[in-house]
Amino acid sequence: MRRLLALLLCLLPTLAPAEPAQLRIQGSNTIGAALAPALVRGLLQSQGATSIETLPGAAANETVVRARSRNNQPIRIDIAAHGSSTGFGALASGEADLAAASRPINDREAQQLQALGDLRSAGAEQVIGLDGVAVIVHPDNPLGQLTTEQLAQVFSGQVRRWEQLGVPGGSIHLYARDDRSGTFETFKALVLDPQHGQLFSEARRFEAADELAERVMGDRQAIGFSGLATVHGAKVLAVADGDAPALPPSRALVASEDYPLSRRLFFYLPAHARPQARALAEFAQSPAGQAIVAEQGFVAQQVKALPVPAQADMPPRYRALAGEASRLNVNFRFQEGSASLDNKALRDVQRVGDYLRQAGKLQGKVVLVGFGDPKETPGRAALLSRLRAMAVRRELARAGVEVKEVMGMGDELPVAGNDLEQGRLKNRRVEVWVY
Repeated sequence: MRRLLALLLCLLPTLAPAEPAQLRIQGSNTIGAALAPALVRGLLQSQGATSIETLPGAAANETVVRARSRNNQPIRIDIAAHGSSTGFGALASGEADLAAASRPINDREAQQLQALGDLRSAGAEQVIGLDGVAVIVHPDNPLGQLTTEQLAQVFSGQVRRWEQLGVPGGSIHLYARDDRSGTFETFKALVLDPQHGQLFSEARRFEAADELAERVMGDRQAIGFSGLATVHGAKVLAVADGDAPALPPSRALVASEDYPLSRRLFFYLPAHARPQARALAEFAQSPAGQAIVAEQGFVAQQVKALPVPAQADMPPRYRALAGEASRLNVNFRFQEGSASLDNKALRDVQRVGDYLRQAGKLQGKVVLVGFGDPKETPGRAALLSRLRAMAVRRELARAGVEVKEVMGMGDELPVAGNDLEQGRLKNRRVEVWVY
């Protein structure tokens, strides 16, 4: 009997359940595959944790981060990266403390999660970085650019051969992310839906972005789409929307969100979030967190001044500005149907203020340039674009910035087509120029 009791006592540690997770993250594969684990490790290091290790989870595309706290207590954080929609579903079922998403929450999800608070509020919806949905082909493909309309025709199966796009290659092989992916939902919203198209049934689907890029790299006839961090040597095409020029997903054009397929990466937190969930979101917004975002191949929200070469086709006032000042790599954008800054812009006000303070340019060194979409009434587009710039000036004034000049350029220099609301929203923007 004593032997049996001793044996049972020895087995107790192995029979005891594993320690509960201090934080459960579910959602986007784009974020969860590498960025979320890296941010978690950075947060734990900043909190003085030790013995930090990243381990495979119970299933594919799942990760466990383990560590010891400063007080030598065990820490476990679970990350499941099965697609943005799964993150919102996990919040609804109580299986996640934080949702990672590579596209905004939709109306149905926001309604379903009302009990957790307004997930579109500034405190709940945290933009942690930027990405571009890159259209990728085999490195030997001679194609250089496509329009969003052509992309819709290709991925809906209306265009089936490379020769229809002006290059040799035979039949087109389509590679796409699965239906739970925020990358796919972004591509669908920006490319397929405006043309009333659906993904061609013969497209090959992938849960993991890395696998999709690897398959494109091995197929001369392939075309696919992926986040910037998972291009992995494939050739990236420039993309044009409407009458706007074709733009590549360069870091500067993604940072300003001028690239047609740029997108935001989100953490969504309930109103009464766990302390560690709130801490992770705040860490992700910090300079240290944004450095990790950049290290992982995404576009950080760190403010930089970039020279813009003056071009002959620029409006004269704008060309003069480009010859004398540098443009910050951030555009202020607005809530849909509103003159109020969106959640990212509210954070960017502070980032721009901090940058100007460090550069010693708080007083009289900034020019705000507003843009918009065409209006039927003459002069209205210019007026509205100037009013948007003035709204930004008011917010910057609260951060201690005294603006030198406000300009309204109306519907000039569009970065997207104006036929659809999503393009008009992109064109309604305010640029920041610094002398």
